[in-house]
Amino acid sequence: MELLLSSIDILLRWDVLIALLVGSIGGVIIGAIPGVGPAVAIAILLPATFSMDPIVGLTVLLGIYGSSMYGGAIPAILINTPGTAVNALTTYEGFPMTLRGEARRALSLAYSASFFGGIFSVVALVLMAPVLASIAPMFGSREIFLAALLGIILVIIAHRGQTLIAAALACLGIFLNTIGLEAIKYTKRYTFDQSWLAGGVDLIVVVLGLFAISQAFFLLFGPDEKIRLARIRGGMFEGFRELAKHPRIAAISGTFGVVMGMIPGVGEFTAQFMSYTTAQRTSKTPQSFGHGSSEGLIASEVSNNAVPAAAMIPLLALGIPGEALTAMMLSVFYVHNVVPGPGLFQNKMDFVIALYLALFVLNILVLIFLLVSTRQLIKLVKIPNRYMGVCILTLSFIGVYSLRNNATDCAIAAVFGLFGFILRRLSLPSVPIILGMVLGGIMEVKLRTSMSRVKEPLDFIDRPIAFILFCIIVLVLVSHFLRLRRHNAQQRQQRDSIDRSAVRFSGHMLARRNKLENRRLRHTRRRYTSLSD
Repeated sequence: MELLLSSIDILLRWDVLIALLVGSIGGVIIGAIPGVGPAVAIAILLPATFSMDPIVGLTVLLGIYGSSMYGGAIPAILINTPGTAVNALTTYEGFPMTLRGEARRALSLAYSASFFGGIFSVVALVLMAPVLASIAPMFGSREIFLAALLGIILVIIAHRGQTLIAAALACLGIFLNTIGLEAIKYTKRYTFDQSWLAGGVDLIVVVLGLFAISQAFFLLFGPDEKIRLARIRGGMFEGFRELAKHPRIAAISGTFGVVMGMIPGVGEFTAQFMSYTTAQRTSKTPQSFGHGSSEGLIASEVSNNAVPAAAMIPLLALGIPGEALTAMMLSVFYVHNVVPGPGLFQNKMDFVIALYLALFVLNILVLIFLLVSTRQLIKLVKIPNRYMGVCILTLSFIGVYSLRNNATDCAIAAVFGLFGFILRRLSLPSVPIILGMVLGGIMEVKLRTSMSRVKEPLDFIDRPIAFILFCIIVLVLVSHFLRLRRHNAQQRQQRDSIDRSAVRFSGHMLARRNKLENRRLRHTRRRYTSLSD
């Protein structure tokens, strides 16, 4: 009880309350503007949070992370354009409802499902906090190294069809983290006698380049489209009644969101896909999916809003981010010398509980704000892309320069912005670079620490959790290669069947041509014989 009261005292500070308000409302506004998204907003705000108290900075970033998905449903439903990437499935069901004149019903249901998903994941975290607190001390240097290695493997494997390029980009991130003075012997690595590389490549500079500046380029070079909005009439509270009619789908989708959020490198897309396909498979009316199904909309919005709180589990318990947004939040911890991991649950449990309470309050504030201001928020959808691009570009360079008052950082950010723009145009992922930089640094430090106690290779996995993590890594790799082998075998079978069909077809055409040629020759011969007679 004393711990809970201490956490409430932290939450009731005036600066934390302002952070709650700014994060919740700002995230909704960011999410409602197509083409911006939480990654861009967090990247721009990140330098400003370094001067704040850790709880204040994290509350702002968490607010934007979680509430942006609420706002992203607005353009997805009204104009068939997801406000954030993870609202893509919402367009499948929300926009057909709008075409039927049910825009209000779709928005109300999306808000209700998002609220349920957010609260569901926070409740799951509160119930799991004692378990995390008991397991966290069992993680030493070896365990954290293996967990980080597992995280980067999962991130690579999650990019199906692009695993090789994802692995190359992750290795690029690991390489970028090694540039500059190394932390133990202060020797220069990969500086090539260039003084401006001695300080290394800053993570925040790369984040701003790959996410914010590249998005600005994307908006500036893209077309401006005229948008027509559907009219919203009536109240916004009926979605809760409709959500109550589908408790099974809501619970299953929330569970998928929590589980997928806990696994590094998986995130909202996998949770959405699994929730949506499960809802369609178990629905009494599967034919309605893709044509304005309320079940499909619930599955999509519950699952993606259940991920943000769950994604904090590996970050807080192990200090391992599962994706780019939590990697950005990790830098806030490091700036303030707050080390996430086993010690956080032992020494600062009131801080952890305060974060959980902040997530509760954020979801409530976002829902209230949306229910009373949707008619005003939909006007944000009409902001021209090029105007947004100029604003993002300006704020990004201001944020980069404010880090170290160094124009070189601006040049580096611009280079990574151009690189990120190229990756976007080629439909290649940029997240592995960020996670490679973060997880690569963790792996290097923990490997150096653990090797002083390792005499033989098997000593590295001689403890229970280390052995379990090693087995999971082996199973993940083996299953991935078996899946690749099976996929390649299926492709070979398809090619062989196509080749056989082509051979049969060509043989049939050749036989038919020979038959026609023989018939023509017989006819010519018969005609020549008759003329001779």
